[in-house]
Amino acid sequence: MADTTKGTTRRNFLKIAGTAVPGVVAVAAGGAAQAAPAEVDLASQVMQDTEHTRAYLESTRF
Repeated sequence: MADTTKGTTRRNFLKIAGTAVPGVVAVAAGGAAQAAPAEVDLASQVMQDTEHTRAYLESTRF
């Protein structure tokens, strides 16, 4: 017997809520962890990930 009802049912809502909560927690935990800046390559001409650039980018946040 096929489910012919359309729209969100209580069962579907609980399925979505059960999968969404762990995803939100994973995103929140991933944002807190931050890798250490890489060593500076003096021969490179591109912007590098250093303590100075991180401090600058942090100061420009709203």
